[in-house]
Amino acid sequence: MLAKTDVAEGHVSLSDVAGLTGHVSAVTNQKIQEIQKITGRMRMLALNAMIEAARAGTAGAGFSIVAQEVRGVGGEVAQVATALEQELAGQIVKLERLIAVMAEQARGARLVDLALNAIEIVDRNLYERTCDVRWWATDAALVDCAHNPGEGTCSYASERLGVILDAYTVYLDLWLCDLDGKIIANGRPGQYSAVGRNVSQEQWFRAAKGLASGDDYTVADIAPQAALSGATTATYATKVCTGGRADGAPLGVLAVHFDWAPQARTIVEGVRLSAEERAHSRVMLVDASHRIIASSDGQGVLSERLSLKLDGQGSGYYIEPDGSLVAFHATPGYETYRGLGWYGVIVQGVH
Repeated sequence: MLAKTDVAEGHVSLSDVAGLTGHVSAVTNQKIQEIQKITGRMRMLALNAMIEAARAGTAGAGFSIVAQEVRGVGGEVAQVATALEQELAGQIVKLERLIAVMAEQARGARLVDLALNAIEIVDRNLYERTCDVRWWATDAALVDCAHNPGEGTCSYASERLGVILDAYTVYLDLWLCDLDGKIIANGRPGQYSAVGRNVSQEQWFRAAKGLASGDDYTVADIAPQAALSGATTATYATKVCTGGRADGAPLGVLAVHFDWAPQARTIVEGVRLSAEERAHSRVMLVDASHRIIASSDGQGVLSERLSLKLDGQGSGYYIEPDGSLVAFHATPGYETYRGLGWYGVIVQGVH
């Protein structure tokens, strides 16, 4: 008889089914072996009976026939046991394979969902950055400073930027630049000597200067900023226009430097994995070129590119030759933020 399982009704997992399947396989093998032992004994008894019947001569003829029948029955039972063993073994192997596939699919789907959750958090966070930079670019103090960058207006603009930074802990600094790329005000002048620097060659500045209106924004790739003590930033920028109007004449560029590293690390380390899973999993954010921009193990950030097998899919998972599972999900965007072609990626090794 099968041992009673301790799986509560309505709370069965694939591991429970796999465990029960293994138990059934073991019990089946055990019972077939017991049948084979019994048939072996029957055949031995039948052989001994036939020997004794032969010694008894004519008087033992009837007993000999019975002994032969017992021997025949024992042989038939042995054949049935062998056939049963082969059939059950094949079916159990198929069942175990199916369970393994189901377990892999369930694990893959779960990790894809977790990768999506990570990239969605990023999208929601960066959507707010796009709103911030466009809103603050309309501040009267910044508009006045960009229009007339004198000592007083620049000082007041820096003060206003400092007030903003006091309320937002996710920024390293905010820079107001003139149309030639010279920084004329920043929010943390006591910490970063940004004023006077020329950023006209920065990708974000050139892109922001060429925007169609103040309603638009641009963003640079995740990169370290030398002027911010080498900190890794996500820089969003937009135009400062006359009167703070989106369709006003361009006066300058406002750049906000999002403190990327600690925020991204919080996201990848906060993915809901068990302690056991976390020991053999790597959670990452990668940019459009599949360069790692955040990793739960801290390795390869801004220096390693993943060879993702996307096959044109925005989400999915696959198994590497070493048995590790790679799950990925592309940025879905958030509200008006379309995302930057980034992916959330989880690589989980065999354990």
